[in-house]
Amino acid sequence: MKKLVMSAVATAVLATSGLAAEYTLKFSHVVSPNTPKGKAADFFEKRLEELSGGKIDVQVYPSSQLYKDNAVLKALTLNSVQMAAPSFSKFGKIVPQLALFDLPFLFNDIDHLHRVQDSQVGKKLKGLVTAKGYVALSFWDNGFKQLSSSEKPLIKPADAEGQKFRIMSSKVLEAQFHAVGANPQMMPFSEVYSGLQQGVIDGQENTISNIYTKKFHEVQKYLTISNHCYLGYLVVVSKKFWESLPSELRKDVAQAMIEATKKEREYAQELNDSQFDKIKEYAKTTGKLEIFELTTEQRNDWKKAVSKIYPEFYDEDLIGKDLIEGALSTK
Repeated sequence: MKKLVMSAVATAVLATSGLAAEYTLKFSHVVSPNTPKGKAADFFEKRLEELSGGKIDVQVYPSSQLYKDNAVLKALTLNSVQMAAPSFSKFGKIVPQLALFDLPFLFNDIDHLHRVQDSQVGKKLKGLVTAKGYVALSFWDNGFKQLSSSEKPLIKPADAEGQKFRIMSSKVLEAQFHAVGANPQMMPFSEVYSGLQQGVIDGQENTISNIYTKKFHEVQKYLTISNHCYLGYLVVVSKKFWESLPSELRKDVAQAMIEATKKEREYAQELNDSQFDKIKEYAKTTGKLEIFELTTEQRNDWKKAVSKIYPEFYDEDLIGKDLIEGALSTK
């Protein structure tokens, strides 16, 4: 009897909350719930429902339950899903200016990066996305990329000469490796481990999170902490959904996103730190990996070698001189 009463109460509560919700926001993403993006999405769900007094029912769908990144942008235009957080690369054909974050050694550190994202530069990038039919709300972190190789330590730019590095499809990344005499090779992410293992490629660039989860450090001899460019996500909302919301609820969405972004940045940093500790422990216990962290002087040498590619992307249809110089001048 007690179970029946409790079940009836639970049903009544659910029914009441369902009646209270005036809008449904489906948040689709491709990663597991225990990742920084996944945890931030869950935080956003709870916080927005609190702020809106239950008027917005947020439903988070992780692990590509609804859509993969390649399909979610189309779903957003149809309002089949109301929110997503695709990686920057998925916007490549729509807003190529997001390749700003691929430019090597453009950002001094993570704090500088966040200041750029929160500055007029970030606002302009979000405006360019919004002009294409999406409402861009916030930038979320994966992390900075690092360099690895099976051939030799990557301490100075000349060390990369002649080596084959896997890249994802990007004119910026192609130019970056050509600038130091390396050979960029486009390769699907799913093939990188076997490519490194079999010697099809000599090295790669990725975030600590990607290196650790895909075990790239186990098939490489040298890892350089270069923090040379950045992988991130852009949280976007369906324009149709956004325009259907009254101004007060838009404010609630914006506030919940500000708080979720702060959490996501913290989660991403914590994860990168803990996974880097595990990589260092692997290096120490196996002796199969050497790790190098660039000094300020070494980092400046790399920046001097690769920053010469910046003018190649001054064209407004690529990245734009104002965005590049705006990022460089952000204090």
